Amino acid sequence: MENPQHTRRIRSFVLRQGHLSKGQERALADFGPQFLLPYAAQSLDLDAAFGRAAPTILEIGFGMGGATAQIAAQAPQTNFLGVEVHTPGVGSLLKLIGEQALTNLRIVQHDAVEVLQHMLSPASLAGAHIFFPDPWHKKRHNKRRLVQPQFVKLLVSRIAPGGYLHLATDWEDYAIQMLEVLSAEPLLENTAPDYAPRPDYRPLTKFEDRGLRLGHGVWDLVFRVRAA
Repeated sequence: MENPQHTRRIRSFVLRQGHLSKGQERALADFGPQFLLPYAAQSLDLDAAFGRAAPTILEIGFGMGGATAQIAAQAPQTNFLGVEVHTPGVGSLLKLIGEQALTNLRIVQHDAVEVLQHMLSPASLAGAHIFFPDPWHKKRHNKRRLVQPQFVKLLVSRIAPGGYLHLATDWEDYAIQMLEVLSAEPLLENTAPDYAPRPDYRPLTKFEDRGLRLGHGVWDLVFRVRAA
């Protein structure tokens, strides 16, 4: 059983309101009522939220949503639930949903830890993505990183056996920590000897592509959930 008092101290973000563009404001007004799910401290009926029964992938911290929209467009048979706290990112993804007429995406604008604790039932997900979370690169801030043992245990409990957890980072120190934490979780098994090749479904972002050309590393980790 999770320890909510301990787990909810983890924060994957620093809350910055940021500037909303006119397009993001319009998207929030036009598409928010349909695709933005209100946070509630009770289990979410995923079939009702999406209007169909289909495997659901959770994405934590989708940023401006470009990769999320691209992944969802390529997999119309799968539902995608994005969790993000920053309003400009939420508006940006809603704008992409409208422009691309995507129907398999829903968004919760709230802290991911509380969404996992209260809105998502055990074994309700087919997988989860965490791409380029804040690395908190100063050593004294490492404890603020999202990928910690108690958080991973909570997240894995929401993924059905046979489902997967896919993480990516461009910060080597964080990649090492991620590998250690995921490898130590008994319900996870690595699909690669250590780090995995980038799966085809994860788009290469402009930032990532530029970094790779400059010789910077990017590390993907893909783990499978075992039966309890």
